[in-house]
Amino acid sequence: MQNIRLRFAPSPTGALHIGGVRTALYNYLLARKHGGTFILRIEDTDQNRYVPGAEQYIVDALKWCGIEPDEGPGYGGTYGPYRQSERKDLYGQYALQLIENGHAYYAFDTPEELDARRLAEKEAGNHTFKYDGKIRMKMRNSLSMEKSDVSALLASGADYTVRLKVPSGETVTVQDQIRGEVSFQSDELDDKVILKGDGMPTYHLANIVDDHLMEITHVIRGEEWLPSTAHHVLLYRFLGWESSMPEFAHLPLILKPSGNGKLSKRDGAKLGIPVFPLSWESDVVEDSFIGFREFGFDPAAVTNFLAFLGWNPGTEQEIFSLEALSQAFSLDKVSKSGARFDFDKAKWFNQQYIQAASNEKLAEVIQPIAAERGYVVSNQFMAGVCGLLKERVTFYTDILNDGYYFFESVKEYDEKTLSKKWKPERAPLFETLRSDLNALPDYSAAATEGVVKSFMAANELGFGDVLPILRIALSGTTKGPGVFEMMELLGKEEIDKRISDLLHQVAP
Repeated sequence: MQNIRLRFAPSPTGALHIGGVRTALYNYLLARKHGGTFILRIEDTDQNRYVPGAEQYIVDALKWCGIEPDEGPGYGGTYGPYRQSERKDLYGQYALQLIENGHAYYAFDTPEELDARRLAEKEAGNHTFKYDGKIRMKMRNSLSMEKSDVSALLASGADYTVRLKVPSGETVTVQDQIRGEVSFQSDELDDKVILKGDGMPTYHLANIVDDHLMEITHVIRGEEWLPSTAHHVLLYRFLGWESSMPEFAHLPLILKPSGNGKLSKRDGAKLGIPVFPLSWESDVVEDSFIGFREFGFDPAAVTNFLAFLGWNPGTEQEIFSLEALSQAFSLDKVSKSGARFDFDKAKWFNQQYIQAASNEKLAEVIQPIAAERGYVVSNQFMAGVCGLLKERVTFYTDILNDGYYFFESVKEYDEKTLSKKWKPERAPLFETLRSDLNALPDYSAAATEGVVKSFMAANELGFGDVLPILRIALSGTTKGPGVFEMMELLGKEEIDKRISDLLHQVAP
């Protein structure tokens, strides 16, 4: 493919849902595969729904996922501006062109008049009101009114919208790269508003104008936009751009974990799972959400997981870097049916990435999180902790949660195990072990293991008599990494203190 250009065009109306991230990812992958251009365009024409901070959230979320635009706000490019609110003057001229060519019209209907017509249609048995070819001549617009009246209204500054005039009796065909040929009957389409009363375009007009002027070659978006594509095909034809119309591909829905219905932002709160890349804070508690990043996910694991929500390489391979994904990705391997959001699979991906990462890389990621909790340790120490725990955790945060005892004193002891394993008469023996360990000049795992084994042999004790007690002294629990590796990392002074603390607890 030559000069392939794709765009991701979100609206800054709140946090970017994970479905939007997948759309951005697929656009990015196809652009990278063919050496093309990936563009970020902010579709902020609906100023009533604009949320401050949402645009920056979108940029930050894409950056965290490794999806870097080539053009867009803050990235430069020769096709800007890349915010639709800064392109407002462009759209009016195309709306006027459509009116002059008989493909659009002024509509002067007030909200009250529309409500009255909606009620009248309902009373007539038409439960779904559509402003279409069957009803437009009953409404107050430039098709049903005298030209002189229309001119007078326009001259007076009366409020109006501009609607697309959908032709009757046509079959509008869309060639979709995922779904094949999809046909719509024009008599079933409504006359969409393409220019609002405030002079801002709706998605339908702005989308077409910008895609044409930015020379977009492929439009990859969610399947919820498929029904509107018929209107978009008509707009391309009416504006004389049919020959340069991009190829369309409508992605399958991301379904709830149950498989029933589309995954919504509310599902995250209900199920305790992230459905946004980054956390989003709002004054309204119900509109605040935790993100994959804050949950403890690796961004590469998230993009790998998202790539498989609707796409499959056709092989057994599941772990792909972003670069490998861009080489393997193709639209013909994207499914038509919805993809179930399997959080267990997301966790599996994260485990693979954590286990494959170097201890130093993990430490680099976890140190800022640790600092927020007041844990101040060296990078070397943190890398050591990561090395001991990474095979046992699912999330980055698990290293701090499950391994808290590496960063602070043991909070509580496993009383159930202590009641089974601890024998008061052995208190003097453990004091001896404590002294033996303290005498070690070399506190390596091998050295401490040698001392403990010698101690057990001298006192005719088994591993089950000693190691559970040592482990509880070190971590408060019977689960975790190797005892001797923990001892080496924590060091002689801290181990001595922890054994002493336990002995004071069980043998005061």
